[in-house]
Amino acid sequence: MNLQVLTYPFLFIALYFESFLLVTFLSGPARASRGKMIKPFAMEVPRVAIVVPCWNEETTIAGTVESLLELEYPKKKLSIILVDDGSTDGTSLVIDRFSHHSQITALHKENGGKFTAMNLGIEYAKDAEIIGFLDADSFVAPDALREIVAAFNDKHISAVTASMSIHKPRTILQRMQYAEYSLAITLRHVFASINGLYVTPGPFSFYRRFIFANIGLFKHAYLAEDMEMAMRMQRAGLHIGNAIRARVYTKGPPTFAKLIKQRVRWTTGFMRNMFFDYRDLLGVKKNAVLGILVLPLGIIAIVSGIFLFLLSIFQVIRHVIHAFSMTQAAPLSYMLSWHSSFTWFYLPITVLTLLGVMIVAGTFGWMIVGKRMSRTPGKLMFSMVLYLLLYGIIAPLWLMRSVSDVTLGVRTTWR
Repeated sequence: MNLQVLTYPFLFIALYFESFLLVTFLSGPARASRGKMIKPFAMEVPRVAIVVPCWNEETTIAGTVESLLELEYPKKKLSIILVDDGSTDGTSLVIDRFSHHSQITALHKENGGKFTAMNLGIEYAKDAEIIGFLDADSFVAPDALREIVAAFNDKHISAVTASMSIHKPRTILQRMQYAEYSLAITLRHVFASINGLYVTPGPFSFYRRFIFANIGLFKHAYLAEDMEMAMRMQRAGLHIGNAIRARVYTKGPPTFAKLIKQRVRWTTGFMRNMFFDYRDLLGVKKNAVLGILVLPLGIIAIVSGIFLFLLSIFQVIRHVIHAFSMTQAAPLSYMLSWHSSFTWFYLPITVLTLLGVMIVAGTFGWMIVGKRMSRTPGKLMFSMVLYLLLYGIIAPLWLMRSVSDVTLGVRTTWR
């Protein structure tokens, strides 16, 4: 049996998924959400509180706070709560420099984890109707909050996510992530239109205050508290929306080791929340998009990423061995004459090749759509090339590490 045949199911699933994205993207709900315009503020502008949990972020927290102070929102209606979670560097000194500002409250506590800092911020945001969160290594566009609040005009929406991008990508890995995040912008927007989101990311996600009173505060959740909260909301039948033009920029890991560390935390968080605490969401017809499509595809993506990577390695080794044996058996004059007569016409064009090209072209198309719809600045073309060359090699490494950690019960650390 040709091992390449085993790849067909995964490729057809990927093609089906991209077809589903296209149909959903062009459907009524998604199209309507893209067409919404930001309305002028009404007489009653909602009170908003933004909580920034900090732990050893002395190099970035100042820029984060300064971007929040530049938000285009009535100052009397916006409060910023900085929570130092027992930092061991100069973070506490930096946030204290902002404590004199009328909009800012600076809090200090012993280290207890990010979720405890977020919960303390919620406790201090007593007057806020909408409570949001921003990681201390992220920065927001001036109009981002206006876009977020406008999304809450829909009374069915209980939480709203933003469009994330990499802040000033410099290294090759950061540029690769820039393309990846552009794709995620489109995916998040499409899934939100059909209530299929299972994560409310730390950078600039907002909640109606009653959410925390009704379903509880944040939990440890295997260091994936933003994912656990979204799953808890989905279990409760609440809707999570997306403001695609609410731009937030986050620091992408610049090195291979830091990138693997981050993605292992994300992936193990998904697997542990999914298999240990929220198995009941799988296959649920109440929210068929999430339970029958999105979450199962997330699991399939992990399995297929590892399988296709290992299969590719096996195929490469097999072809190298075959090529080596041919060079040993064939005369040098024959090899040189074959090389001189080679033309592109003889390249093998198979169904497998065509499917692969279609999937790559579709992926690149969604990246362009995400960048343009969110109006994210920066150049995408080079980042897409790096994504094509590197992502399929690097991603399986953190997927295999994540599966190993979950299987063996290895505890995941933050950094």
